[in-house]
Amino acid sequence: MAAKAFMVQGTGSNVGKSMLVAGLCRHFTNQGLKVRPFKPQNMSNNAAVTINGGEIGRAQALQALACRTAPHTDMNPVLLKPEGETGSQLIVNGQRHGSYKAKEFYKLKAGLMTPVMEAFNRLKAQCDLVIVEGAGSASEINLRANDIANMGFALKADIPVYIAGDIDRGGIIAALVGTHAVLPPEERALIKGFIINKFRGDPDLFKEGAELIADKTSWQSLGICPWFKKAAMLPAEDSQDLQSTLAITARGTIKNKLTIAVPLLPRIANFDDLDPIKAEPDVELLLIPQNTIIPNDCDLIILPGSKATLSDLEALRQEGWDIDIASHLRRGGHLLGICGGFQMLGKAIYDPEGLEGPASQGTGLGHLNSETTLGPRKQLSETEAVYLKHGVKVSAYEMHMGKTSGPAMAAPLFEINGQPEGACSENGKVMGTYLHGLFANDAFRTSFLSQIKSREASQLTYKNSVEQTLDELAAHLNNHLNLSAL
Repeated sequence: MAAKAFMVQGTGSNVGKSMLVAGLCRHFTNQGLKVRPFKPQNMSNNAAVTINGGEIGRAQALQALACRTAPHTDMNPVLLKPEGETGSQLIVNGQRHGSYKAKEFYKLKAGLMTPVMEAFNRLKAQCDLVIVEGAGSASEINLRANDIANMGFALKADIPVYIAGDIDRGGIIAALVGTHAVLPPEERALIKGFIINKFRGDPDLFKEGAELIADKTSWQSLGICPWFKKAAMLPAEDSQDLQSTLAITARGTIKNKLTIAVPLLPRIANFDDLDPIKAEPDVELLLIPQNTIIPNDCDLIILPGSKATLSDLEALRQEGWDIDIASHLRRGGHLLGICGGFQMLGKAIYDPEGLEGPASQGTGLGHLNSETTLGPRKQLSETEAVYLKHGVKVSAYEMHMGKTSGPAMAAPLFEINGQPEGACSENGKVMGTYLHGLFANDAFRTSFLSQIKSREASQLTYKNSVEQTLDELAAHLNNHLNLSAL
């Protein structure tokens, strides 16, 4: 028997679709079903490496975890990774297809329905239930031509749709009723119900509002889902989520704190590297937005991954963060660069093939004696490494375009199958690595943070805490929504 499937779309971006799908995946998995997540088209610079050597959006990797299965490229066959204000890198079936401006991508969309449907059908053949996540807003009828992300896919796959709206941002009645109003009859007929998401307070206070929506749309209300506070424990997909889930911590609220500052680069990527650090009870994680200096009393600065290293390096200098970083090092502070951040730490970055725009080169921050040359080959791999300073084993992954070389590489941070990885300055204060996911390893996180500042190891087991949060999210949805209607 072919697998069943349904789709969760939204009235807009960031209404909670990813979290809803993750919770539903865990709920139905706990019911004994073999479940798989699917998102036809995603746009995110927060990506994960898959078991078959590709990459997908981080949200689909989390949803795979909720299904207790390994992430696979079939779960997100089309991924767009923004590289600038008007263009993105296109990933198809987990592999880089090229970089395109928005108008160029729209010309390609018609041909992408084929790999999308092939991936969807492969998933259906191996499970009982596929839960599909839409992208952006279901009501973007101006983007309807050749749509593969929302109603275009739902019609092609002939699956029922449920619409989620975010009541926390206001205008929920207009958002849902308006979606009903603008959709053509054949798409409207696919929608079987709606979810009021992110409610704060007593849900009974909006009972009449939900009834009004049901009356005006003829869609069934699946219920009102209260705000789930522990969502911040789960990896975020969109960099905009950083503002809401990892807002700058109020200074002075943590005793004997270890303070870590992270400049919010415009094209920050793979920022879920920060999640395990955020979860540490004695760590004050400061995300530094534009027009804000890096505090002079932090213990560690992390330069995170970037989807556009040269332009983010320029933005860093425009903010004056290069001056703050140099001052931090003069005071004896520590500096860690991850992936794109590692590339910025060297003396120069070369882009001879124009992978990030016109062929160019840039002067690095010069804190490591290294140089990076960007190239079209993308390194995508899961790996096991050893942290050389303390001999701690780590599970991590690589996702980058470019090769870094130079004298600094003679003092590596890690070893992978006997080969050196990363670099460290002579005084040990400046470190760089291409490895993502390091801090999810409890032993490494404890070892590394204690190296920055003497501290007692916490009892946090990060991966277990994510698993527990997924179970709590599933129970939360089951308690407040009519899941039997699905």
